[in-house]
Amino acid sequence: MPFNFPIFLTWLRIVLIPLVVGVFYLPDAMLSATNRNWAAAIIFILAALTDWFDGFLARKWNQTSAFGAFLDPVADKLMVTAALLVLVQLARLDAAIALVIVGREITISALREWMAQIGASKSVAVNSLGKFKTACQMIAIPMLLLYGPLSLGGGYVIDTRIYGLWLIYLAAFLTIWSMFYYMKLAWPQIRERGGMS
Repeated sequence: MPFNFPIFLTWLRIVLIPLVVGVFYLPDAMLSATNRNWAAAIIFILAALTDWFDGFLARKWNQTSAFGAFLDPVADKLMVTAALLVLVQLARLDAAIALVIVGREITISALREWMAQIGASKSVAVNSLGKFKTACQMIAIPMLLLYGPLSLGGGYVIDTRIYGLWLIYLAAFLTIWSMFYYMKLAWPQIRERGGMS
């Protein structure tokens, strides 16, 4: 198993996942509700930043590897799934929205694995639609973890509950759209290999 700094960042992201969940189980005497929200949001943002940096550094330093390519999306999906489950438990997110997002991730991961096995992985490579969906998710989730007013200075305050919900709804819509887009790309192979006419 190769080990380098980008892979270390990916492992760090995995280690941070239980911390996002764990802060909500700390006694009230240790953290107030507001501080708990802030801690979870900050930890999630740090984890999300490692996602960007590990890929950037792996390409810049030419330290890409098959193991890193496997571990990175696994870490991403664990991070997002854990955060969504916390939000559902806190009644900040409808379970149906979480199911759409997590279900899509499972479906597309399975599709990519199958396409890789038949040598057609480039057909379902990540595109700009998937990246935009991910960006919406990664902004929405810490907003919903924060779940309150956020002062941006100059007297300007935004309600992260409202903006977070709108962004997660947009992410869910893009999730469905991108899933159908990837399925459409893969359909010729599915038809051919599955014997469908």
